[in-house]
Amino acid sequence: MTRNVIPFEELRMSDVDQVGGKNASLGEMISQLPSSVRVPGGFATTADAYREFLAHQGLAERISAALESLDVDDVVALARTGAQIRQWIVDTPFPPALEAEIQAAYDKLTAEGEGSFAVRSSATAEDLPDASFAGQQESFLNIHGYQNILHAIKEVFASLYNDRAIAYRVHKGFTHAEVALSAGVQRMVRSDIGASGVMFTMDTESGFDGVVFITASYGLGETVVQGAVNPDEFYVHKATLALGKPAVIRRNLGSKLIKMVFADKKEAGKSTRTIDVPEAERNVYALNDADVLELARYAMIIEKHYGRPMDIEWGKSGDDGKLYILQARPETVKSQESGLVMEKYRLKQYGKSLTHGRAIGQKIGAGQVRIVKDASEMDRVKAGDILVTDMTDPNWEPVMKRAAAIVTNRGGRTCHAAIIARELGIPAIVGCGNATEVLEENDEVTVSCAEGDTGYVYRGKLDFEVITTDMGNLPEIPVKIMMNVGNPELAFEFAQIPNGGVGLARLEFVINNMIGIHPKAILEINQVPANLRAEITRRSRGYATPKQFFIEKLVEGVATIAASFYPKPVIVRLSDFKSNEYRKLLGGEIYEPEEENPMLGFRGASRYIAQSFRDCFELECIAMKKVRDELGLTNVQLMVPFVRNLDEASSVVELLARHGLKKGENDLKLIMMCEIPSNALLADQFLNYFDGFSIGSNDLTQLTLGLDRDSGLVAHSFDERDPAVKHLLSLAIQSANKLGKYVGICGQGPSDHADFAEWLMDEGIQTISLNPDTVVDTWLKLAAHTKA
Repeated sequence: MTRNVIPFEELRMSDVDQVGGKNASLGEMISQLPSSVRVPGGFATTADAYREFLAHQGLAERISAALESLDVDDVVALARTGAQIRQWIVDTPFPPALEAEIQAAYDKLTAEGEGSFAVRSSATAEDLPDASFAGQQESFLNIHGYQNILHAIKEVFASLYNDRAIAYRVHKGFTHAEVALSAGVQRMVRSDIGASGVMFTMDTESGFDGVVFITASYGLGETVVQGAVNPDEFYVHKATLALGKPAVIRRNLGSKLIKMVFADKKEAGKSTRTIDVPEAERNVYALNDADVLELARYAMIIEKHYGRPMDIEWGKSGDDGKLYILQARPETVKSQESGLVMEKYRLKQYGKSLTHGRAIGQKIGAGQVRIVKDASEMDRVKAGDILVTDMTDPNWEPVMKRAAAIVTNRGGRTCHAAIIARELGIPAIVGCGNATEVLEENDEVTVSCAEGDTGYVYRGKLDFEVITTDMGNLPEIPVKIMMNVGNPELAFEFAQIPNGGVGLARLEFVINNMIGIHPKAILEINQVPANLRAEITRRSRGYATPKQFFIEKLVEGVATIAASFYPKPVIVRLSDFKSNEYRKLLGGEIYEPEEENPMLGFRGASRYIAQSFRDCFELECIAMKKVRDELGLTNVQLMVPFVRNLDEASSVVELLARHGLKKGENDLKLIMMCEIPSNALLADQFLNYFDGFSIGSNDLTQLTLGLDRDSGLVAHSFDERDPAVKHLLSLAIQSANKLGKYVGICGQGPSDHADFAEWLMDEGIQTISLNPDTVVDTWLKLAAHTKA
């Protein structure tokens, strides 16, 4: 006996053919997951019910005839035909027996209490691992009363024939008749007075599966899904979360300008409305860390149950303060890619940056700007254009595939348009804020999503290249290849290249790019000029104090890199800004001297132990202690740069211990940069204070040969392979190996000097730390040398 309506709790994933992936998944979660994972209840109409409805009054035959000769690439004809079919569906009454079943299910649901309901679509070919129908059919929110539920179900049925859904089925090779629709009626969570968002059990851009990626904004989740807001973003590290650690490794504060709330019942014809978010709420995160961690735990439970990466919608009720899972479906883009071949897009030249936003995909596209105000102008987009608009949504899918790239004012990385752009393999930049204002119609631009989380629109058609590298089955070599990783935004991507960990993570990159403020100005905020104080306050919004902002951003930057490579070692070099570089930070000119040769001046260990800088260095220590001891990322090892003499070595080790970073405690290793001739000449004595050396070949070459490596006038003489440099390198390597200490080299690119890399390996170097784009090439050269 066929059933037309089934309660969620009776559904399983085996019922996808009857109620679609979305509704089957809701039933699966309600009945099979621990009760701690809260999923609101409801019921679903079946594919049989849908087909019974279409068979009523000859509706199916009329639809088939209308679609038979349709060219879906003719967007005008597509819009006309889709509108006609949808009207037919809305005008057709339900068969009496079907309506009676819906009535009975609704009565049973409301016997537990009246309330508000969401009526959502669930296509029976939807949410399969190789095809995403995400957002193609409609959702109706805050629906009250039986008659309104009935009408919403009919609108859901009609949405199977909206323009984007018709075109998508044709492009994916589905015949229209094989896709049926189930309507899910689900009790609503009061996230209109709380928060909501989307989370993935992997990073959506790189495919890195070691994190849960969560987006959050105020109000109903449709604004996040549609891309109408720029939400907050959080990354949670799975491995340390499983150990019970507070594993939030990164946060990005979104603008959250608007929110969708329930409409007043007096507002005829409207169930929701969109309102502005007060500035005070915009400047704080929509979720606290406890909420973020609870959501991540839910995500991991769901991922484990389904055995694959998942895309999950959630809501936080403003009534009871609890978190609920509203939907879960398989992630359908990154999880399908082969990990053996790395395709890397890289600009070969740069132009003026016109605007920037959140990068979707990791590709580059160039073409003419086509500014489109709304969907009615979509036919203006020609193949190879750069589609620029306020906000795209999946309605635009028929023309999105024509574009070389997409740029929007609004949207976050988990909106449906972003999902479709990834699936189509098109680079997109969302949430620019001003793209439609600063980009001009017909101008040639380059859209680059290949530089990390931030995507840039550059003036002109710039030259770029695509480098393809086969990373499968690299041979064993007797030396570890580590990486130089400064930018946390690229860490997830780099971690998927074969490696032995991170040999150099520069803290100054984090300070420069994620903070941008001199630490002394942070500590003396009440004494700095008013305009500087206002800017520091603006930049540190979302955090309790500017000091806390500085510490937490250091924590987030380092934790992101450490989590990406966990449990492999990540050697973090404490800040090595020179005074001229510190002056460029906000407020820096107040505190920094103008040195004649800052390369040889107030830097490294001597800066840390100076009375004038000790309180600034303490901020770094607090952050590193939190990364290791609270977040549990004990794979982080610390490196001290530019230690001129043994007194400095002793003083800095003592200072670190005073701040809770004692060598050997909680498996902490302290590494010293060996980059001054004195370090190599007195290697045995320096190694009494440290667990090993990381040889900085750039500074060691500079100071051995007496030339400024920043000067183009003497660049021709700069050569790490000079006999004097190699002699000092040998001394350092031999001392470290004799004492059983770690010894690695970083700061150069041996793939450009294969003979140098081979010499280092023969000398007994334990690790070679490289820029990521040279790793595979160097690995293969060293393997050939080993074999020979």
